[in-house]
Amino acid sequence: MTFDGKIKAGIVGAAGYTAGELLRILVNHPCVDVVFAQSGSHAGEPVWKAHADLLGETDLRFVEEAPVDAEGAPDVLFLCSGHGKAKPFVASLPESYKGAIIDLGNDFRLAADAEDFVYGLPEAFRDRIKTARHIANPGCFATSIQLALLPAAKADMLPEIHVTGITGSTGAGQAPSETTHFSWRSDNLSVYKAFTHQHLSEINETLHTLAPGYKGDINFVPVRGDFARGIMASVYFDCPLTEDEAVSLYKEYYKDEPFVHVVDANPDMKMVVNTNKCVLNVRKHGRKLHVISVIDNLVKGASGQAVQNMNLVFGLPEDCGLHLKGTRF
Repeated sequence: MTFDGKIKAGIVGAAGYTAGELLRILVNHPCVDVVFAQSGSHAGEPVWKAHADLLGETDLRFVEEAPVDAEGAPDVLFLCSGHGKAKPFVASLPESYKGAIIDLGNDFRLAADAEDFVYGLPEAFRDRIKTARHIANPGCFATSIQLALLPAAKADMLPEIHVTGITGSTGAGQAPSETTHFSWRSDNLSVYKAFTHQHLSEINETLHTLAPGYKGDINFVPVRGDFARGIMASVYFDCPLTEDEAVSLYKEYYKDEPFVHVVDANPDMKMVVNTNKCVLNVRKHGRKLHVISVIDNLVKGASGQAVQNMNLVFGLPEDCGLHLKGTRF
């Protein structure tokens, strides 16, 4: 899809964490006009009431209903309402709506649910994304883990995989719960959904697409971290390559990727927070290849990747609007 002029973007479910990051990126995107931000709970309020960092950045106010059947309907809809809400919303859209749709939830990520949605992991499926109108944005843990595995999967050398991943509290969404309460989360760690995390299904589908003969298991233990944002995934598996061969494999695979960086240094999350980057470190320990993958769960793991996908769909430079300043200190 090619486009002249500015892309009109609308956001459905615009009061949550991912929508706030999406607004932060889009109001500064040189090729986008945000025409509405929908939120039933905040209708009529300025968006900075929910997203205080946008004070002075935009005059947008939340609207009660998404105006998708009126003159000036958006060229792209970003769905941020949460899991289980995108499918009924898409089904309710008028036939007259022909714009692109990017769902940041999990309603369309799996093949059995995808309908005409394309899985939006650019580093694996860029060509499919470029010709799609409907994109299922990957999950945050799924993004971090898959980027640690894609080169090995493409080379068809993945056996059983072991992953420990730690995520910030924003990964749980904005709705409060006991495990997101500051007094519980601060100075605390806990395992959750061990071996059963919902992102495992989409990871497995990608691995089987790249390596149809893959028969291994992914042993994934997620951890709640005592910080707000970021993901670190520690991934290891048996690998016949030497360390130099493995590093070369990863660097070759990602050599033209604008946001994935294979580094020799031991990565930390402050290398990526507030950016659309993924930083990888590849090391060999005996028979095991150990890959560390760090991303910002709200940017590369959600809203930044959604904008990256929008850029691809509309024929823009992939990094347009995504030269974001990280927060090191």
